Amino acid sequence: MQLKDKLIMITGGGQGLGRAMALRLADAGARLALVDMNQDALDETCAMVAERGSSAQGYICNVADEHQVETTVAAIVASQGTLSGLVNNAGITRDGLLIKARDGKVTDKMTLAQWNAVIDVNLTGVFLCTREVAAHMVDAGEHGCIVSISSISRAGNLGQTNYTATKAGVAAMTVTWAKEMARYGIRTGAVAPGFIGTEMVLSMRDDVLEKIAAGIPAKRLGQPDEIAHAVQFILENDYVSGRVIEVDGALRI
Repeated sequence: MQLKDKLIMITGGGQGLGRAMALRLADAGARLALVDMNQDALDETCAMVAERGSSAQGYICNVADEHQVETTVAAIVASQGTLSGLVNNAGITRDGLLIKARDGKVTDKMTLAQWNAVIDVNLTGVFLCTREVAAHMVDAGEHGCIVSISSISRAGNLGQTNYTATKAGVAAMTVTWAKEMARYGIRTGAVAPGFIGTEMVLSMRDDVLEKIAAGIPAKRLGQPDEIAHAVQFILENDYVSGRVIEVDGALRI
């Protein structure tokens, strides 16, 4: 897919990795529909895209809410035209051990609220956004591409039962959708980042960041634009579908 003048929807597009994706795709000439829960962040990113000579519109939407997703996708299409791409980037964490124990007695458990919050955004949100955008693409006869953000944590990571379940699910859905939707000319792919230097990660103490970097074979954190680059590659390469690309500095070998 040539990105120039194509309309791409990015969830979680106001900040962090979503902002990096928006700026890189804008540089490639794409038009953007940015979805987030933070109006100020959306406004800032849209202004940054405009400075690069491209266009972006922001939309407030909770991706875990079916009605909001349906109405937001409809609003994007009505306002900006046919969607050619979707990046499922919105995600949250609610980390905690499944159980904690001291002296042979359980002292704490991961709550159902912790589980549901992450499942709702990271898994159900990806399902809802993909379903609605794919339905639009089929109706419009658009041979589009849908990219979702997984994580190397999908293989299992201490303290992240909920998060790892969602990211493994995203990877599995990506393969399933590639098989199901190839008949419509729709491709799907996923990117699985390792430790990336987003604003949230870089707010950690320097000694913690140094310890994390030391455990990565590349000896550094990834940059948000390096994840955005992988997303752009999947969108642009018409023979990539049903694959998860790991971008982690060789952390998971």
